[in-house]
Amino acid sequence: MLQINGLTITHRKDLRVILEDFNLVLNDGDKAVIVGEEGNGKSTLMKWLYDPVLTEEYAEAKGTRILGNEKLGYLPQELPEKDSRKTLYEFFTKEECFWNQTPKELARLTGEFGVEPEFFYREQMLGSLSGGEKVKAQLMKLLIQEPTALLLDEPSNDIDLATLELLETVINGWKRIVLFISHDETLIENTANMVVHLEQIRRKTKSRYTVVKMPYRDYVRERLHSFERQEQQALNDRKEKKLREERFRKIYQSVEHAQAAVSRQSPGEAKNLKDKMHVIKAMGKRFARQDEKMTELPEQEEAIFFKLGGQESGMPAGKTVIEYSLDELWTPGGARGVSTHAEQSAERTDSRISDDAQNARLLARNIFLRIRGPEKICIVGANGVGKTTLLKKIADELLERPDIRAEYMPQSYEELLDPEMTPVDFLDRSGNKEKRTRIRTYLGSLKFTADEMERPICEMSGGQKAKVLLLKMSMSGANVLILDEPTRNFSPLSGPVIRKMIHEFPGAVISISHDRKYIAEVCSVVYRLTPEGLVREPDE
Repeated sequence: MLQINGLTITHRKDLRVILEDFNLVLNDGDKAVIVGEEGNGKSTLMKWLYDPVLTEEYAEAKGTRILGNEKLGYLPQELPEKDSRKTLYEFFTKEECFWNQTPKELARLTGEFGVEPEFFYREQMLGSLSGGEKVKAQLMKLLIQEPTALLLDEPSNDIDLATLELLETVINGWKRIVLFISHDETLIENTANMVVHLEQIRRKTKSRYTVVKMPYRDYVRERLHSFERQEQQALNDRKEKKLREERFRKIYQSVEHAQAAVSRQSPGEAKNLKDKMHVIKAMGKRFARQDEKMTELPEQEEAIFFKLGGQESGMPAGKTVIEYSLDELWTPGGARGVSTHAEQSAERTDSRISDDAQNARLLARNIFLRIRGPEKICIVGANGVGKTTLLKKIADELLERPDIRAEYMPQSYEELLDPEMTPVDFLDRSGNKEKRTRIRTYLGSLKFTADEMERPICEMSGGQKAKVLLLKMSMSGANVLILDEPTRNFSPLSGPVIRKMIHEFPGAVISISHDRKYIAEVCSVVYRLTPEGLVREPDE
């Protein structure tokens, strides 16, 4: 059993309470998902439960946790820097529990995760792996440690469709406790039997949480119905109050008028009117007490409002956006690969990563891609097959084209964002007062508070960084969007809005995604990247 009692977490910088008097009990068989918008404290709660020291630098926490005999296994949202500098061999073999595994058990694990048997012993740096491969490595190490309770912060980020299905199997088959955070609605719907919903209402000035034991889809439906019932009851109460107040006002004015007109020669009548006014005033006080108990209008976290592109972003149906050919696709820095500026910077930061050039791999050959008009293209494929490498090459070509206006959202936002700038400064370098006011209005529609608009980007959540990049794209008037995992950092509550926004974008979209709802709702054509090139998936 895991238990949290009376937990209150406050940000040290702005003293904002992100969780107040939070209580939670998890028992064997519970598969609880933590949901909520970006910056609502999901990862902070997960870190605190695993090890309170992890949150001490930026948050103050008061409360107790009871772990009992549970052995916690924690998957962080981002690969720790100290681990990114390790080789796979160092990452796995320095754990004593690794050597307790039999070759058969290790082979079974690599088979389930779709990696080669020698994966554990490779000299490749973890920091040079694809996003999905990093998650796979951490999950495999976690399972080797044989924990009783799994704490998983975004385990679905970047992993391919086959591994997503494996993750579902792991969660559903786990006999003990699972607490996880995910933005993948399909994963949540297929696994969670308990929902922990963290909210920030009243323009992020008040925290609220809900814990229910029911599947996520049922929770969303029940929540909507509950809000509708509460809103209807609140409106009925207000309508009844208005009618009652009108009747009360007429009676009060009638008696008040009669008192003013009563003759001094009629003391009996005056006394009767005075008594009547006393009763009426008592009635008014009783009504006021009733009003205090009147049904409140439901308070919800405000939904984001955003539109991506306008008329200028339209793309004629017959226009060829790109005809892209590539004989061979190599890993970055490989024999024929071309490193981007960000990749070169990363290699200079850690000279050991540059050794990957000696281990370059041919990823695919005979690649051809044609896109016409406002098509919405998605590229899928196994982790490490080269999807992000290919998309960067396509982006390099399209960003230089004078006949189109392309914008690129990389998987690692830091490739484009300046971490020390505020979102307002990043989106406007001119200092134009009118433009900056407009930017603040846009950011407000994306649920940034005034304080968050003035914070450095490095202090923002992944979802907030993604919103800044999407806003940049919208303001640029782009008619071609190149998106690497565009929904990966948006909550399942914001996901439908983001998918609708991209689906309605009037230009062309070239994307990579493992988000099954995104693929189904947004993409008109899906290609699978294989060693032999791009293969169009059959239409369903």
